Amino acid sequence: MPVRPTVRFTALFVLTALASASLAACGSGSGGDADTVKVSFKQSTDNSVKVMDTYLGDIKKQFEKANPGKKVELVPIKAPDSEYYTKLQQMLRSPKTAPDLVYEDTFLINSDITSGYLKPLDDYLAEWKDWDRFIDTAKAAARGEDGKTYGVPDGTDTRGLWFSKDVFAKAGLPADWQPKTWDEVLGAARTIKEKVPGVTPINVYTGKPAGEAATMQGFEMLLYGTGTGDGGADPLYDKGSKKWVTAGQGFKDALGFVETVYKEKLGPEVSDALDPNFSTKVRGELLPQGRLGIALDGSWLPQDWLEGSGHEWPEWSKELGLAAMPTQNGQAPGRVSMSGGWTWAIPAKAGNPDLAFEFVKTMQTKANAQKWYIANSGIAVREDVAEDPAYVAAQPGIKFFTDLVADTHYRPAYPAYPQVSVAVQEAMEGVTTGDKSVEEAARDYDEALKEATDGKVVSR
Repeated sequence: MPVRPTVRFTALFVLTALASASLAACGSGSGGDADTVKVSFKQSTDNSVKVMDTYLGDIKKQFEKANPGKKVELVPIKAPDSEYYTKLQQMLRSPKTAPDLVYEDTFLINSDITSGYLKPLDDYLAEWKDWDRFIDTAKAAARGEDGKTYGVPDGTDTRGLWFSKDVFAKAGLPADWQPKTWDEVLGAARTIKEKVPGVTPINVYTGKPAGEAATMQGFEMLLYGTGTGDGGADPLYDKGSKKWVTAGQGFKDALGFVETVYKEKLGPEVSDALDPNFSTKVRGELLPQGRLGIALDGSWLPQDWLEGSGHEWPEWSKELGLAAMPTQNGQAPGRVSMSGGWTWAIPAKAGNPDLAFEFVKTMQTKANAQKWYIANSGIAVREDVAEDPAYVAAQPGIKFFTDLVADTHYRPAYPAYPQVSVAVQEAMEGVTTGDKSVEEAARDYDEALKEATDGKVVSR
């Protein structure tokens, strides 16, 4: 979903003034009315995409009908990812501005837990029978280092390669393309550049303006396919020593892929790639208009093309192909994906936490959860929905992206992760613009990593 599919602390404080100026528009907090629950969420920067607005509007009606005298106030935050996180954190710091319920990216939740911004939900969850329906990996994504749970996940996601069958046909590439190595991905992009002028061969999100999309859709989809580490060890974080991993060969190889895309002009113009709203253009213009050959992107893209989205594209499943992102050299398991997702969390300073959890329970009935997964092209985290044939058949691509869960990876979402993510983005941006070599970017990453983690690093 978006998000997504999802704080970059180095960038965060630069945006503080912008966030503070926007608070008045985000609502006046939850402390004043015991009968009103204020629900804050990320609104699409594309004015025509109203998937979340429509869904929450329906839940609001259900909730108010079932709870006479109670009201729901929806508090949208319309901003690119990095600005959304900044504004949200500003709101969470004071009972005057804190909503009752907030939409939290799983990559940020531990940082916000450590900052004391969120309320543990264990007492609520213990009395909610539907919690047993949620898959364990999704539950873990919303769990703090203290073992308590701070969010209710509303779905997960996976990532892969989207490609234009029309562009591939013009380039002489197969309609059933399934690359086995990075070289095959780059080879297809080079062929498109040569044979289909005017088309961007491949998009790989990069740099600080793209935020977590650069880290997760871009870099980590590469890094976790390098085979770095022994026995499938996490290439970013060493759980045994509880230390972050410095830039080894796999890290440099991933940066090298990004460098190749932009150095050989296989990707978008650098100025476009570093536009914080570029993802909106990819989904709303480049793919539907056949101006992009390959997109390394997420499972949620079709939400922008469904009926009522404003960018209706009913032909997308016929005009786009799907392929798994291969591992670097085709080594087992042969493909790679990253998974994240979003949760609904209750701020520590919320005025009406009990009412907020009642709203969560309304959102997360089987029927409403299934409706949401389908509307936002998400992947079910409720077992009873995942097993429902109606869900599997509801939309092209659901089975493909759900099958990737078998080979997916999750970010090490510990408190330092947002700062580590910024360091990754800075390294990517350096090789994207050509200001740094891979070696220089990797060296600078190591320095930033040590600073972000108080020196808790290890080399492999």
